Amino acid sequence: MSLLRFASLLVLAAWTGGLAVLGAVGAPTIFDVLEERDPVGGRVVAGEVFGAIFQQFQHVAWILGALLLILLVLRAVLGPRPRPFAARVAVVTMMLGISLVSALLIAPRIDAIRTATHGAVAALPDADPDKQAFGRLHGWSNGLMALTLLGGIWLIWAEMKDAH
Repeated sequence: MSLLRFASLLVLAAWTGGLAVLGAVGAPTIFDVLEERDPVGGRVVAGEVFGAIFQQFQHVAWILGALLLILLVLRAVLGPRPRPFAARVAVVTMMLGISLVSALLIAPRIDAIRTATHGAVAALPDADPDKQAFGRLHGWSNGLMALTLLGGIWLIWAEMKDAH
């Protein structure tokens, strides 16, 4: 059972840690470096690079989420059942759902706006509908990423608190 708990923590650390690194270090660094090298086009390239990295990470997140669900079910079947089991399954399912929405609904819309815009979206006038839509979608994406991160942190806490 301790091997399954360890595997669960490892999966959670990879998923949650990956999100934290992407948000806190990855995106700001990519944008800073590329904008410094090319003040005009660097932001556009940075958005494309980070978008590609984020999409690839989502695929990894789906695998990690599936593994985590399998580990939870195995632990429930082999006993003792992780506490609170239903809440953990619900949080993992929510995290997977958020990842799917981000990758399959929000990211393609962001990419479409970025592709249709000649130059950086940030350079558009504030009243431009594309810039406003981009801002809303980007805000949703960031909020959903934060919610997923909080879900992962809660799951780590629940795992550490559970004596089984």
